[in-house]
Amino acid sequence: MQKYIDIKGARENNLKNINLRIPKDKLVVMTGLSGSGKTSLAFDTIYAEGQRRYVESLSAYARQFLGNFEKPDVDSIEGLSPAISIDQRTTSKNPRSTVGTVTEIYDYLRLLYARIGKAYCPEHHIPIAAQTINQITERIFEAEEGSRIIIYSPIAVGKKGTHEKTLELIRKEGFSKVRADGEVLDLDQDIVLDKNRQHSIDILVDRLKLRDDIRSRLYNSLEAALKFGDGKVSVAINDEEHIFSQHLSCPYCDFSIPKLEPRLFSFNSPFGACPECKGLGVLQKIDENLLVTDPSLSIRQGAIRYLKNIVDTENIEWQVFEKLTDYYHIDLNKPYKDLTPEEREIIMVGSKEPISYQITTRGDFTYKKKQYIEGVANLIERRYLETRSNMSREYYNSFLSDIECPVCHGHRLSKEALSVLVGTKNIWEFTEMSISEARDYLANLELSDQDRTIAGLLLKQILERFDFLINVGLDYLTLSRASGTLSGGESQRIRLATQIGSRLTGVLYVLDEPSIGLHQRDNARLIKALKDMRDLGNTLIVVEHDEEIMRESDYLIDIGPRAGNNGGEVVAVGTPEEVMKNPDSLTGQYLSGKRFIPVPKSRRSGNGRFLKIINARENNLKNIDVIIPEGVLTVCTGVSGSGKSTLINEILSKEMHKRLYRAKVQPGKCDDIIGSNDFERIIDIDQSPIGRTPRSNPATYTGLFDHIRDVFASTVEAKMRGYTKGRFSFNVRGGRCERCQGDGVICIEMHFLPDVYIPCEECNGLRYNRETLEVKYRGKNIAEVLEMTVDEALPFFDRIPQIKNKLQTLQNVGLGYIKLGQSSTTLSGGEAQRVKLASELHKRITDKTLYILDEPTTGLHSEDVRKLLEVINFIVDQGATVVIIEHNLDVIKNADYIIDLGPEGGNRGGQLVFAGTPEEILRYEPSYTGRYLARVMK
Repeated sequence: MQKYIDIKGARENNLKNINLRIPKDKLVVMTGLSGSGKTSLAFDTIYAEGQRRYVESLSAYARQFLGNFEKPDVDSIEGLSPAISIDQRTTSKNPRSTVGTVTEIYDYLRLLYARIGKAYCPEHHIPIAAQTINQITERIFEAEEGSRIIIYSPIAVGKKGTHEKTLELIRKEGFSKVRADGEVLDLDQDIVLDKNRQHSIDILVDRLKLRDDIRSRLYNSLEAALKFGDGKVSVAINDEEHIFSQHLSCPYCDFSIPKLEPRLFSFNSPFGACPECKGLGVLQKIDENLLVTDPSLSIRQGAIRYLKNIVDTENIEWQVFEKLTDYYHIDLNKPYKDLTPEEREIIMVGSKEPISYQITTRGDFTYKKKQYIEGVANLIERRYLETRSNMSREYYNSFLSDIECPVCHGHRLSKEALSVLVGTKNIWEFTEMSISEARDYLANLELSDQDRTIAGLLLKQILERFDFLINVGLDYLTLSRASGTLSGGESQRIRLATQIGSRLTGVLYVLDEPSIGLHQRDNARLIKALKDMRDLGNTLIVVEHDEEIMRESDYLIDIGPRAGNNGGEVVAVGTPEEVMKNPDSLTGQYLSGKRFIPVPKSRRSGNGRFLKIINARENNLKNIDVIIPEGVLTVCTGVSGSGKSTLINEILSKEMHKRLYRAKVQPGKCDDIIGSNDFERIIDIDQSPIGRTPRSNPATYTGLFDHIRDVFASTVEAKMRGYTKGRFSFNVRGGRCERCQGDGVICIEMHFLPDVYIPCEECNGLRYNRETLEVKYRGKNIAEVLEMTVDEALPFFDRIPQIKNKLQTLQNVGLGYIKLGQSSTTLSGGEAQRVKLASELHKRITDKTLYILDEPTTGLHSEDVRKLLEVINFIVDQGATVVIIEHNLDVIKNADYIIDLGPEGGNRGGQLVFAGTPEEILRYEPSYTGRYLARVMK
């Protein structure tokens, strides 16, 4: 077996014909400036080739579903092991996906509860035991004498098929009638059931009237019913049905649950899911706050957004709505806020009785009707369910909000599933605990010898998986947490923990910055987890900027020397000590301390005003008061899960958007934010994409493209041809390629797989038609300009200040390597965030502006962090207030003010540990941040 991965002639993207030898079964870290080519080498070359070779090994039948994987631009790679990529994409947007389901821990929990769970009656709070025939008989005799009794034996419940054999077996047993899907049928007739539908079948065992002398007959009938019904019997007493069970049924009420099976505890199965919300825990309902844009207006003035554009028109919906309001004498000219609750209910829900009305269509066709008239809310909900148009669905969805399911109260499961306890907790309560708390609960669970024997192996598997998650710094998460709410770093570490649990050997793992979102305190556990994977006999290639992980690596590869076209070369390789000694390595200089980001000589004191968040209590925040000085750089710190994002993004940001822009958002809970009137603008710079389609790019987002189109429209050739600015847009007809409509790619819908984009054959991916591309500025056409990097475009447009200034800003935030026309879908979260930051820097910065940034150093080398800090300090020096959520110690030491949350994550977090300057936090022993900050403040 080869000891190295030998790469020869790697030229993917900006790589400069790299030849490289990477040792196997080692922890290898690739680092370098943003855009230097790390990802191109690790993911686009090494992993892509490993994946391609795996697909080629499959059968032709399997390959037709996976498509063709292009060979990376590399001469050869030898010694390549099967490759697994663990990147930062969010695990799933499916609302049914949770941390528990993704890690498969929930599957083990379902089995655990099915095997050793104890059922309790939710009403009487007593253990549910099997009922004997005598107990069932006595319960029936509690009814009034003379009551009509019908005894059914359930044979099939919700099972597909024609059930011919079952019906024939019932006939042979001497029964004459069955109840199929609620209808009593004679077995002498032909009973035809749809084999593709689920059916419920009961044997009609006996009919009798309740008298003392039928006790023996009742006992025998119950015995027969229980025999055929697998221990269950359904008894109709005066048409009111009661279910009894020899297995699990409350002796004091009708509560009965089926045999404990794993599917009973699955919210993705109809047998376990709450029947109201179908296992989602929430219902989508019309939100009056989203529907009524301005309660001070009347309905005729446009208070209701849905009706705004059809008020007093011939539109049928408006005419019908007027009939509703006329019938109940609702004044459409009265401000909405002055309408009574009863009037609002009618407007939303509709009429309480059928209404006779007559309306005339645009074609002068008049018709009369008598029916219930829908309210606006009911109408939108019906249209939302009926429409097949994505655009319409998105429009109707803008009026809907998720509300907690009133039946299961957000617990997702049926009443029967939630009645089963292991120890003192049902399965939902267990998944609501943090992972560290859940682990302690199971480890200290008191079980009988029999239950311990049954569950021993299960408990071992669950505890091991908990340990893996704790070791990668995710002890604060709960198993019930929706996957879609996880950050990219959290999703990646979950997959990392899952891979550790699989205990594979001989595998090549390629990871993308696993330290993202992780406090320095948790780094040691992450490094141990990575080394454990290595020690199993695996090779780890980790793209990373964290100094501690680089120092702990077996082999360090520095790609550079700069970004984009000035990068793509191997600058230094070897152990961390060898790289530190290499004078050409920028990374080595930062690791050795020859280069560093200095501590500021002084701290800004601000403008004397303060933002005060009073009694913040969303998620795990413990009713804290937080003061943020204005006119300074404030950094919010704390271990993962301590409540930073909740405080800044959910409470501060959303509340400010609501107050300043009347945004339709639901802020996190707090009593008040004092000082919000000091601001006129709030700018959120997060890591969400700058666009959802290939059309969006840095040039369009920052406004650069408008100026570039002006330049091309002003050329002599364009004027001679009569081309205006619009000719050079790929969003409208005229200059764009109509085959791909300016996208440069054709989307091929794959139905059950992600859509595939292929280059347009008409324009070869250039987006424009031939005539438009004939117009040139300084020897380049519009498509060639969009292919230029920011660094290349700067000297090209040095005569045009509007373009040059915007390009300079993109370069200042470390994005000199990205192309002007690079699709927004290919930008990382950190790159998208810096494009937004660059876009905002062109606008006027005043002391009335509040900036909020969420981990802006994601994906940044220390040299890039230095440049970013220069930009942030420039913003603060203009008088603005900047609040950053950050773990990077170089950013924290440059803060004027620190808000440290903790002390731990999850339920053990949410407290204000410290507030003050970096110098002050060094002296505060309980702060983890202070302890690690001391290392870089010397």
